[in-house]
Amino acid sequence: MAGGWARDGAVSEQIEASISDELARLKARRAPVGESRTHCAECEEPIPEARRVALPGVKLCIDCVRERDGRQQMRGGINRRGSKDSQLK
Repeated sequence: MAGGWARDGAVSEQIEASISDELARLKARRAPVGESRTHCAECEEPIPEARRVALPGVKLCIDCVRERDGRQQMRGGINRRGSKDSQLK
């Protein structure tokens, strides 16, 4: 049930379109570009052929990717709750 001048389902369609656009943007940003390397750019370990075929343009081995992803998750100190009480602590 839409309100105002919007037809029924217009809000849901807009939400779905926004989600689809964001997912496409994220996939395009994370996709490696170019020719795959045979050895990791960070540790020089061989990259398995199956990984190179599955991810064209891959530059890092699985261990280095996991290590890099782990470092990014360790961020903190930002209050995302937004309540007044949590901001005062």
